[in-house]
Amino acid sequence: MLLVMNVNNTNTMLGLHREGQWTASWRIATDRAKQPDEYAMVLRNLFDYSHLNWSEVSGVALASVVPPLTSCFVDMSRRYLGHDPLIVSNEIKTGVRILIDYPAEIGADRILNALGAKARHGCPAIVVDIGTATTFDAISKDGDYLGGAIAPGLGIAAEALYSRTAKLPRIELAAPPAAIGKNTVHAMQSGLVLGYVGLVEGLVARIRTELGGQAKVVATGGMAHILAQMTDAIEVVDPMLTLEGLRLIYHLNRQE
Repeated sequence: MLLVMNVNNTNTMLGLHREGQWTASWRIATDRAKQPDEYAMVLRNLFDYSHLNWSEVSGVALASVVPPLTSCFVDMSRRYLGHDPLIVSNEIKTGVRILIDYPAEIGADRILNALGAKARHGCPAIVVDIGTATTFDAISKDGDYLGGAIAPGLGIAAEALYSRTAKLPRIELAAPPAAIGKNTVHAMQSGLVLGYVGLVEGLVARIRTELGGQAKVVATGGMAHILAQMTDAIEVVDPMLTLEGLRLIYHLNRQE
């Protein structure tokens, strides 16, 4: 049984894969203050709740864009699971050629999204990861990672409006009833949610043109479902895309 862990700035995704299928997946808050023992207890509780035995874990793969927590999850894996995790970087076999100026700069999650899109949805492809940041990844028809775009995430934008203004409230990130907001909440939802729909549509169109074809557009991330229901620019929502890429990269480098 393979355990994969994808540590992002806001949430950490965990998944268990066994006998050709995903047995379980969980999303927990990323907490930089937590110690390996604390994360181990969270993991143990998730296993127990799902009636699973963590002693059956035969391998661990880790992707992290939070450097202070990388060693934390490595320590937890070694001490509690008895495995040195495979850590995703541009220095291991990825199955994807990374054709950007400085490959060492690429986030682990973007490598995984490219690999997952290539395997599950075909190429060329555009991956829109709507999470703490909103990232766009371009994968060529040959499956090469060409680069992309990075924008602030919906949550960051909403929090900035609240924290940097005197009277604007915190709001639910949901579709407004109309583009013309008749009150403050609806006006903020229009600017944020519909504004990000416009961002996605505009960048997808430009990236697709630069790719020179009808690239498949795949969305993932915690807020993908919010935007996907309001635009035809997103063709597929794949919440397991990053974890699937992590599973694939593990098998490229190790065998259970």
